[in-house]
Amino acid sequence: MASPILKPPEHQVAGHSAKEGKLGPLVDGRGLFYKPLQGNGRGDCELSFYAAFCSHPGVPPSIRSFFPGFHGTHFLPSSDGSGPRPHLALDDLLAAFRSPSIIDLKIGACTWPPDSPDDYFRKCIARDRESTSPTLGFRVSGVQIQNPGAGADSFWRPLRSRVKDYSVEETRRVLRQFVSRNSPSTDEKPNCDLASVVYGAADGVLAQLQEIKAWFEEQTIFHFYSASILLIYEKDAAAAAVGRSSGARVKLVDFAHVVEGNGIIDHNFLGGLSSLIKLLFEVITDPEGDGWKSSKVHLSCNNGSLESNASVLPST
Repeated sequence: MASPILKPPEHQVAGHSAKEGKLGPLVDGRGLFYKPLQGNGRGDCELSFYAAFCSHPGVPPSIRSFFPGFHGTHFLPSSDGSGPRPHLALDDLLAAFRSPSIIDLKIGACTWPPDSPDDYFRKCIARDRESTSPTLGFRVSGVQIQNPGAGADSFWRPLRSRVKDYSVEETRRVLRQFVSRNSPSTDEKPNCDLASVVYGAADGVLAQLQEIKAWFEEQTIFHFYSASILLIYEKDAAAAAVGRSSGARVKLVDFAHVVEGNGIIDHNFLGGLSSLIKLLFEVITDPEGDGWKSSKVHLSCNNGSLESNASVLPST
């Protein structure tokens, strides 16, 4: 059998890209995604996480299905031409999708692990303050939405630099654009036509997130810092999904900063996940978006703790 041809992922919306001679992940067209091990110990941390996660008896099979399958490490040529290096071999989560709409959401008000060096801690503090992480408990890292009526290969992809600076209102809007049939690239109000199928179906995004949340309400094995949730679906499939599966998928990715839970609930991730669930539920129950108010939490730079003086809750 001929060796597979490795190439940059076509639908990557966040993270390091292998395009233009940079170091990043590659796919083989046969269902595998190869992620180069990062430096500064992050790659080793992610490798250790996958090894522990795959073998831990406290992780039920239903929860494993929300994570990429792990297939060991492969020594492969680097995309930047720097020579062979170890890559994590993972499931290509988009291999089965032709024209996927994708949103990458970095979960947690705090994105740095407790043992972070001071310079990294301050870098995260500064970056998080410019985002919705301290406000909502998550932020948008990247998004791709198929343009209805413009062909299967036509997508709206806002600049990553712009996406990371989304306000609360812009985040709420993009969560509506994600499940709308009208064009996301215009000022037209999102119609949320696919929200009940993609978010609200029996096997939709909210049902999957609730299952993940139930596990996080009990699990004390890991704490997930700077990990992301991917929401993936295809508009054509969702539009035709009356009485059938929505085809929407929820996946957790990026585990370079996972630490041991030491018997403590991961409230940081759980809080962000709960906030995301509330906002997605709002898209279904309040399409006009008038029922929410928001205010920021105070982010302490002294010890990296988050001191909440407000929350994001439905108004009465």
